[in-house]
Amino acid sequence: MNDLQRITPERVLPFRSHNEDEDVIDLKKLGDTLWQGKWNIAAFIVIVTMLAVVAVLNLTPQYRAGAVLLIEDKHPPVLSFQQILDPSDSGSEYLQTQLALLQSRGLAERVVRKLNLTDEPLFDPRQHAESAFSPRALLRKSGIGELIPGLAPEEDPNAGPTEAQVFDTVTQRLRDEIEPQILGKSKLLSVSVEIPDPELSAKIANAMAEGFIESQLDASLDTSLATTNWMNSRLEELRGKLKTAEDTLQAYREHEGLVDVDGVATISANELSATGSRMIDARRARAEAESQFRQVQSLSAAGDLDRLASVPAVLGHPLIQQFKADVARAQAKVEEMSRRYGDKHPAMVAARSDLSAATASLQAQVQLVVAGIERNYQLAQANENSLRSSFNTNKAQIQDISRKEFKLRELQREVDTNRSLYETFLTRLKETAATSDMNSANARIVDRAIVPTKASKPRKSLIVGIAAVLAAVLGIGLTLLFEALNNSFKSTEDVESKLNVPVLGVVPLVPKKNRHQVAHLFEDNVNKAFSESIRTLRTSLVLTDLDSPRKIVLVTSSVPGEGKSSIASNLAFSVAHIEKVLLIDADLRRPTMARNFDFPVGTPGLANLIAGTAKLDECIRTVGNVDMMPAGMVPPNPQELLSSARLTNILELLKTRYQRIIIDSPPTMAVSDSKLLATSCDALIYVVRAEHTSIPMVQKGMGQLLQNNAPITGVVLNQVDLSKTSKYGYSYASYYENYGETSKA
Repeated sequence: MNDLQRITPERVLPFRSHNEDEDVIDLKKLGDTLWQGKWNIAAFIVIVTMLAVVAVLNLTPQYRAGAVLLIEDKHPPVLSFQQILDPSDSGSEYLQTQLALLQSRGLAERVVRKLNLTDEPLFDPRQHAESAFSPRALLRKSGIGELIPGLAPEEDPNAGPTEAQVFDTVTQRLRDEIEPQILGKSKLLSVSVEIPDPELSAKIANAMAEGFIESQLDASLDTSLATTNWMNSRLEELRGKLKTAEDTLQAYREHEGLVDVDGVATISANELSATGSRMIDARRARAEAESQFRQVQSLSAAGDLDRLASVPAVLGHPLIQQFKADVARAQAKVEEMSRRYGDKHPAMVAARSDLSAATASLQAQVQLVVAGIERNYQLAQANENSLRSSFNTNKAQIQDISRKEFKLRELQREVDTNRSLYETFLTRLKETAATSDMNSANARIVDRAIVPTKASKPRKSLIVGIAAVLAAVLGIGLTLLFEALNNSFKSTEDVESKLNVPVLGVVPLVPKKNRHQVAHLFEDNVNKAFSESIRTLRTSLVLTDLDSPRKIVLVTSSVPGEGKSSIASNLAFSVAHIEKVLLIDADLRRPTMARNFDFPVGTPGLANLIAGTAKLDECIRTVGNVDMMPAGMVPPNPQELLSSARLTNILELLKTRYQRIIIDSPPTMAVSDSKLLATSCDALIYVVRAEHTSIPMVQKGMGQLLQNNAPITGVVLNQVDLSKTSKYGYSYASYYENYGETSKA
């Protein structure tokens, strides 16, 4: 089947069926891309590495010196209650605090004063010359500062920073250079300094460590002095309170007449206890006397002396018992006499008289005893009342003593408390005064800083290595980025896959030394690879018209600069070896044939022939085996000439004289002349510049031609750098390289 029938607009327009393949990352293609750009990547790495080496060599070496401190736990404070007021942190917070102290401004100022760093050229801002690249210096050198007053004023040589400003600047610079850190999980702190001067760095590191210890000693001494002053003032206050409390206690004793509160309390309690005991005894005695009195009182009122005599209280009286015994004997005697004698017997009378006397004595004694019982009762009652009164008096007295005792003890406690505080402060004050010179810091130097012999930075090999690695990564990235951004045809596979049009030939890139004669390159046979590619193009063109010869061949491209004119002229020279050929320059806007082949100015050509101002033979020039028809005079209306019927008639006439007519036409995307010419042609060769013309532009140009039924035969991939063809898998690369004529642009 004829190739022309296979090429349709649908096949040339962008294909959506390839989107799925584009989503797949072709690792081989990426590898080929990187391999092709290996020399560019290597050159980029070398350049960046050399720049890094130069930059590293110009860097000022820095020397790091460090001292190591051991931070010990805090010593117990002088006052025991300071444990509450100032707790000691021995954990990570404590170490972090010490780390912050190493970065304090006070310590930095101490080191600046100790080492006199304000006179060191490294730190003194007065000894730093103004940079030649500073904005002020650049303005003065350029003269702009003179044109605009005040923009870059001249510095007063006598003006400068004050001593305080210099000191602050040096202190801040030193703080920026100090790098303290905790070594692992230990109690070791490292303080290091990194500056260009190795000896000064060691001095500063040691001064920082020593200053840290000295600052702690000074702080401890200041704390001791402050504590002593506070304790002295507090001691005076406590002394006054103790004196006031003692005076108050003594005044109260004197006012209440108390000598020994313990003694007074003891005597009063004994008296109260004895009185209470006696009152109990008196109450019991009064109760007994009252009981006896109540017994005899009722019988005494009734006058029953016999029964009174039988009352235990009366009966137990010795005299009553004696009188009662006398009455009993007298009664017994009367009874005995009554058995012997009569009532009137003198013995009987005497016995009765004795009985009466004994009975009278008993009654009299009973009355005396009853009277005694009554008196005993009255005495017992009076004694009880007296003791009760005394007990109540003593009770009131002891309560009063107790109240005084409570007040006295309160005053005594106040005195004792003030005395205890006073004695405690006095003792602590003496201890503080005795141990004030024994203060020690809670840090000591473990390792002193030594003068470094090697620079700590820049680490030249590391920097250069990193620069090389970054350059490699950046070079690879740029290579892949440029490759991704290069939306052009790089190989025949790209052309066939994107356009679905056969590739008639691949024309290699011409070396720069031959580009001035590129139109004669096949004829001169200077570049073997180029000549062979033109022969291949000729063969492809001939093979496409075996069934139906295509005499009129149109050569066009998308945009100017793709080499269509060079392809057309060299193809004509190649075809001239086997056929009679005519080369026509149909680019009536920017013709190139007359210039390339040195035709005289004003040589008539196609425009003159169509316009009828010249004859056919006058418009044809012969160069070697090729007949050429230049464009002629550039007309004002080229499109009208190309669309006229005279052009069709001229081409029909030329077809009878020549076996092949090759027409060089304008680019499709610049003007529409090629679309007009394509209607009169049998074949169309579309020239695409490799790695230059974008794929969408070529697709659009070919699509426009096909919409006008242009007979597109195939594509020529022009200006191919054969050194890169292995990257795209181009099969002609090794063949062309055998000629030894390939070169880079």
